[in-house]
Amino acid sequence: MKKAYTKRTPEEKRAQIAEITEKLDKKVSELFNSDTYRNYLKTMSKFHNYSFNNTLLISMQRPDASLVAGFNAWKNNFHRNVKKGEKGIKIFAPAPVKKTIEQDVIDPVTQKPVLDPDGNARKEEVQVTIPLFQVVTVFDYAQTEGEELPSIGVSELSGKVDGYRSMIRALENVSPVPVERNDVASGAKGYFSPAEQKIVLQKGMSEVQTVKTLIHETAHALLHDKDGSKVEGVTDPDKKNRNTKEVEAESVAYTVCEYFGIDTSEYSFGYIAGWSAGKDLKELKESMETIRKTASKIITGVEERLLEKTSIKARLAAGEAKKAEQSAMGKPHKEKARQEAVLA
Repeated sequence: MKKAYTKRTPEEKRAQIAEITEKLDKKVSELFNSDTYRNYLKTMSKFHNYSFNNTLLISMQRPDASLVAGFNAWKNNFHRNVKKGEKGIKIFAPAPVKKTIEQDVIDPVTQKPVLDPDGNARKEEVQVTIPLFQVVTVFDYAQTEGEELPSIGVSELSGKVDGYRSMIRALENVSPVPVERNDVASGAKGYFSPAEQKIVLQKGMSEVQTVKTLIHETAHALLHDKDGSKVEGVTDPDKKNRNTKEVEAESVAYTVCEYFGIDTSEYSFGYIAGWSAGKDLKELKESMETIRKTASKIITGVEERLLEKTSIKARLAAGEAKKAEQSAMGKPHKEKARQEAVLA
């Protein structure tokens, strides 16, 4: 017999949110050891548009998740059904509440309350939005069945990096500063120079190493420039020490490489426990959100560039096919026409 759904009371909803938040905070503290951190970044690469909290919640409940959506979204948008008996993944979703409140009328010039003839502050009713959240249930692609999802077909990069030139051009397009190749005297694989506003890559590196290094230095250029961060919602780069900047850039590079299927086996996060020691929960969450936002910016930019190129190629191919078809159906080819003229 199917179990009837019982609507939760406001108190039960608050209790559920508090319980999940407590588990989340505990997990953040356990996140910063090499293997756990690496696994989290793998999850982040698949869900780079999700908040840090929701990415971690997905990683906690279903580490192998690849694409999540709600029950009705799978059914109505993707023509897939959740398999019987599957347990959903709990995440947070915005549930803003609009409320009418009474407040003082403020003079736009003096920024002080406007007074009535009796000397009292005039009042007005305004509508404000209170940012609240609720717990919702989503399901992973593997928990559903039905129509196959269309593949983006952007990149299957591994080993030598298939589509290397396209990837490099896309990354150079995302970088906020020019990219050069030269001999790096220090022996480093590359660097970002805030003073000269450029990224320099060691020339002659393998394709995989060049891509990894360019992503790493692009992260530095986006996050750690002298004029501040170029990633929306990320601030205060001057307060970060060298270790924090390197953790952020390397974590971004790992996440982006993982997303595009570039070999990440050489990445090591053995230093992550030492870096996180002594930092409070708020600071750790802020760093993880910085990494997520930056990785998402690079992934989105590269993907748009690659898809744009694919689209252009498809249009060109379609145009050439149309020309060939018109040629075949119209006048004889030049060679055939010449032969006919000779025979005549």
